[in-house]
Amino acid sequence: MTAILGISAFYHDSAAALVIDGRIVAAAQEERFTRRKHDHEFPQRAIEYCLSEAGIGPEQLDYVGFYDKPLRKFERLLETYLAYVPAGFRSFRQAMPLWLKQKLHLPREMRRGLGNQYRGRFVFTDHHESHAASAFFPSPFEEAAILTLDGVGEWATTVLGEGRGNRITLREEIRFPHSLGLLYSAFTYYTGFRVNSGEYKVMGLAPYGEPAYR
Repeated sequence: MTAILGISAFYHDSAAALVIDGRIVAAAQEERFTRRKHDHEFPQRAIEYCLSEAGIGPEQLDYVGFYDKPLRKFERLLETYLAYVPAGFRSFRQAMPLWLKQKLHLPREMRRGLGNQYRGRFVFTDHHESHAASAFFPSPFEEAAILTLDGVGEWATTVLGEGRGNRITLREEIRFPHSLGLLYSAFTYYTGFRVNSGEYKVMGLAPYGEPAYR
C-alpha cells in the first residue's frame, strides 16, 4: 500500500486529500468542519477526516505533499516588494508575520499538525504541476494536453504541458506579472467583491451585462 496525503494551507481554502494506491480515498476543505469561510489555517480537521475514512494513522503515510514550493514563492514576493519600495511596504509588513511564523517552516508545521507521528518525507510540488495533476490524473485520458491558468503560483501564471500515463511534463509558461487570473481578480476588487472569494460572483453577473464596447 502506498498512501499519499496532500495538503493545501496558509493561503485560502485550506484542504486535504488522501490517495491510496492511485485512488482518491477522501478529500475535504477545512471550512466544512470549522464553518469559517475560506479558512486558511492548517487543515487539521480535514486531515483527520481523510485518515479516518481510510482507517489509518499519520504513521502509516508514505508521503505528505504540499501544493507549491514556498521558498520560490517567497523569492517572488521579496523581489516584487523591493521593486516597489517604499510603495509596497504596508503590504509587505502585513504579509511577513505569516511567512516568518509558518510558511517558511512548513515541514515543522506539517509534522506538528500530524501530531509528530509522521516520520516520512515531505514533497513540495510546483504550483501549476499540482493544478495539472488534479485535472489529468482523475480524467479518463491516457494522454492529454494540459493548460492551467490562475493568478500566480511560484512565478508562473499560465502553463502548457502534457500528460502521458502516470507522468506530467510542463512545456511552456507565462510568468508573473503577466496574468489573466490577476486581471480577473482586479476586476473582482474593482466591482466591490473580495479577491480570492468573489470571482465566481463576477462570473455569475457577467451574463446580465450589456456589451458597451465592440
